[in-house]
Amino acid sequence: MKLTRLFFRTMRETPSDADTVSNQLLQRAGFVSKQGAGIYSFMPLGYRTLRKIEAIIREEMESVGAQEIMPPVLPSENEGAAGSRTAVLAGTVADAIRSYRDLPLLLYRVGPAYRENFRHRMGIMHSREYLAADACSFDRSREGLDGSYKAVCGAYERIFHRLGLKCFVTSGFGGKKTVSQEFIAESDGGDAGFIVCSGCGYAARTETAECTAVPAACEPDSLMPEEVATPDAGTIQEVSSFLGCRGSDIAKTIIYSADGSLIAAMVRGDREISEEKLKILLGCRNLEMADAESVRKVTGAEIGFAGPVGLPVRIIADMELSNGGSFIVGANRTGYHLKHVVPCRDFKAEFADIRMIAEDDSCPRCKSPIEFRKGISLAYISKLDEKTAEEYGCRYRDESGTSHPMFMGYYMLDIYRLMAAAAEQHHDENGIIWPMEIAPYQAVIVPVNILDEKQAETAEELYRRLGEIGAEVLLDDRNERAGVKFKDADLMGIPVRINIGRKAAEGLAELKLRNKSEVLEIPLEDAAERVLEEIGRHCCNTC
Repeated sequence: MKLTRLFFRTMRETPSDADTVSNQLLQRAGFVSKQGAGIYSFMPLGYRTLRKIEAIIREEMESVGAQEIMPPVLPSENEGAAGSRTAVLAGTVADAIRSYRDLPLLLYRVGPAYRENFRHRMGIMHSREYLAADACSFDRSREGLDGSYKAVCGAYERIFHRLGLKCFVTSGFGGKKTVSQEFIAESDGGDAGFIVCSGCGYAARTETAECTAVPAACEPDSLMPEEVATPDAGTIQEVSSFLGCRGSDIAKTIIYSADGSLIAAMVRGDREISEEKLKILLGCRNLEMADAESVRKVTGAEIGFAGPVGLPVRIIADMELSNGGSFIVGANRTGYHLKHVVPCRDFKAEFADIRMIAEDDSCPRCKSPIEFRKGISLAYISKLDEKTAEEYGCRYRDESGTSHPMFMGYYMLDIYRLMAAAAEQHHDENGIIWPMEIAPYQAVIVPVNILDEKQAETAEELYRRLGEIGAEVLLDDRNERAGVKFKDADLMGIPVRINIGRKAAEGLAELKLRNKSEVLEIPLEDAAERVLEEIGRHCCNTC
């Protein structure tokens, strides 16, 4: 492709509404064009990279026996949840599979999906619409599901390797019935917080990282609960300041609505509740903090004064509150709190890990220090619980004709995020540095002065030769200054650049690799072979 014919436009200035490196560079390099809040068009360069990522996904998924189907497009209001896309794949199987002879089966689809909570300043990483590769596995036994899960996990790891992505595999939080993992690419521009253990390598999202109970922050107390006035003190900071105590001396009680039913959740005052953990433990679809009217109805007080003593709803308390100490809690009376409240003695609760991990925590597995990092969530894989197949009607008959539910796994890749993560992890101050396998073009030929007849003819001849032997090559035939051409080539991230300058008359050219600073002088007669050599060296070797 000649640049005078390519539909593209590079930008020298950084877009003012782009917060992440990938959003800035993909727009500046002419890969995507913003059409509205969270809505992006993929320009020819960007669409070529996107299609290459899709091709790698299809190749690796089919290498483990996955078969692609094309399900109907769902309305956006239904497509927002991954569960809806799972239902489409499961529904296809429920209608067609009857016998054990048809299992195992692994199906996938590549198609559009939609986010309800998009963040337009993060670009395609968090756009309103994105491209997802969803898959479901169907087996007749748990051992079979384990095998399918392992196979897809291996396919994902090969996909990330070919895209040059360094990822962490985080452990999920789902108890014994559900096993899940998430693949996160480390990036300061990501929106996923996660922790990594410096000892055993344990990694998990901050919202779902396992937490261990630490010794009680409060001493055991033989005194009975005592009401104390705390006027206008409804927050942890206000209560601790008014009573002269630490945040860890307080246990806060939050009233939630879980699928319409009110429940209470408790953690130490210096901790935060993990709503994700709480939602998983409750097994609910919708979890939100109760409104003021609901809080008044169940506690008789305004928000900020709820407490567990005498509370007529289910109470789930964090494990840290079961260590024998006493706490200050809300009195269920506006303007008052209770001192000397001891869990289990003064109120009954279910104890579970429902708090967010904190910086003073150690690894729950080996007690080593942990590090807090940021990244981009790329993929999610899960072994679904036994009820899921029943819900979707996925059953099979064994050799004796007895009907059984299938064992299912769900797997999802966010293709837009794969592209954004590659730009986040592979760039410098001059632009993107695409791994060879997903670069829109593998090489670019730059005649320094297109008006110089020798340079123009030499560049055209090399362009023709490379095209004939199968290289994906650009020819920058624009009448622009050499500096502009070099900057655009670097911004686009083209892996190999051949400069044709004044020494073309002497049979020489310059070879410049995007990921290296050196510029090598090579014979023109060897240029095509050197380009092919570099393409072969860097394909499938992006580490």
